Amino acid sequence: MSTQHGTPHDSRRSRGLFRTKSVEQSILDTEEPEHTLKKSLSALDLTVFGVGVVIGTGIFVLTGKIAKEQAGPAVALSFVVAGVVCALAALCYAEFASTVPVAGSAYTFSYASLGELPAWIIGWDLILELALGCAVVAVGWSGYVRSLLDSAGLHLPAGLSGTHEGQFGFDLLAFLLVLALTGILVLGAKLSSRVTAVVVGVKVTVVLLVIVAGAFFINGANYTPFIPPSEPVEAGGGLGAPLAQLMFGFTPANFGTMGIFAAAAVVFFAFIGFDIVATAAEETRNPQRDVPRGILGSLAICTILYVAVSIVVTGMQKYSKLSTDAPLADAFKDLGHPFFAGVISFGAAVGLTSVSMILLLGQSRVFFAMSRDGLLPRVFSKSHPRFGTPYRSTIALGVVVAVVAGFTSIDELAELVNIGTLFAFVVVAVGVILLRRSRPDLPRSFRTPLVPLVPVLSVAASVWLMLNLPAETWVRFAFWMVAGFVIYFLYGRSHSRLGIRTRKAAKD
Repeated sequence: MSTQHGTPHDSRRSRGLFRTKSVEQSILDTEEPEHTLKKSLSALDLTVFGVGVVIGTGIFVLTGKIAKEQAGPAVALSFVVAGVVCALAALCYAEFASTVPVAGSAYTFSYASLGELPAWIIGWDLILELALGCAVVAVGWSGYVRSLLDSAGLHLPAGLSGTHEGQFGFDLLAFLLVLALTGILVLGAKLSSRVTAVVVGVKVTVVLLVIVAGAFFINGANYTPFIPPSEPVEAGGGLGAPLAQLMFGFTPANFGTMGIFAAAAVVFFAFIGFDIVATAAEETRNPQRDVPRGILGSLAICTILYVAVSIVVTGMQKYSKLSTDAPLADAFKDLGHPFFAGVISFGAAVGLTSVSMILLLGQSRVFFAMSRDGLLPRVFSKSHPRFGTPYRSTIALGVVVAVVAGFTSIDELAELVNIGTLFAFVVVAVGVILLRRSRPDLPRSFRTPLVPLVPVLSVAASVWLMLNLPAETWVRFAFWMVAGFVIYFLYGRSHSRLGIRTRKAAKD
């Protein structure tokens, strides 16, 4: 039988661990009344989501920190390099999201191109990435708010201020933030986008204010040398060293041309989150047109803002004198303008609110899609009869993330977010090539240019950045993946709706 229409039982690929779910079937599943999400989002909403999740404390902290430690004023070029790497991945995401406008992002794309087991792996990976990301950001938000409260003479008890320096405590603010955002997400994606729009408006206004104000304090002499001379870095050992160093034995360097690329591997993580836009494809009124616009538009805006802030901060103060904790705020303080330092802290606290909410939104949509396919319990795939949101998965995950954020200091796990994102980039890029070959007939309102060159470059860039992560991060990631394999073979494989359809078709 021909495979042209991608029916569930028409090829060998529909059987076993690598059975693929046709694009048509994925779209058909979204029309089931109990599992339908409300379509209410526009290209502007998606762009706001993208900017909301990418612009966080990184723009106020990472720009100066990396300038001082790795790239000097050339950190602006590092952001450009990182933006290009993300753009390669974004082009692949845009094609998939416009071709398969279904919740789940990389999980759904993998199911249509690579097969069920790879889709499970990437879905399991995304759940970890987004849960930890949301918890880490909530803990960071709590720190900023406590700092603002302290400045106002209000102090939380130590036992309710989180775990710090070995002192165990419950982070009440982080816990309450996640619960409040969970409630907003249950009430609807449109309400979430309106809340995010207000938050992003405040955040971008603060960033623009900092850029404009800082431009008046730029001293051209601070840009010399623009690319400082290269300095070798003492090679570390053990699992804390980058995997590439352990594998190839090279000695990393700061500054110089190589420093620009080494810094790009770090500042890349400031861009993480634009791919979340793809998880909202099913809730978009015109996904074929608006999702690519949302993904690429938000990435372009964020790259411009990052480059502008890095130029300002290295022009205000010599890169070697920048602080590493709050470089932009401290630069204004040193120049006698503490007001702007307070504005930056306020902008960071407000900004992290939207980051947490959009990470939680993305995670609930991936979980919902996996549940609807039967790989996770189907009870979590019911949509709310009034609000049209995946309320069961949102509430379940929101409670779990709130508890994790409240009880755990998980800074050491933050790099798992990075490796998870890069792994998703690799899978999506490979999926674009495979789906072009297996389903050339599919209507594609957005097509990734220069296939297979762009996807191959995206894979190479993502793998290179993954190799720059510590070996211990790879070990933790491996443990999480092993746990995922166990759950899939004990539950997901036998409960898969695609598998059930395949077995029923075989009997018929």
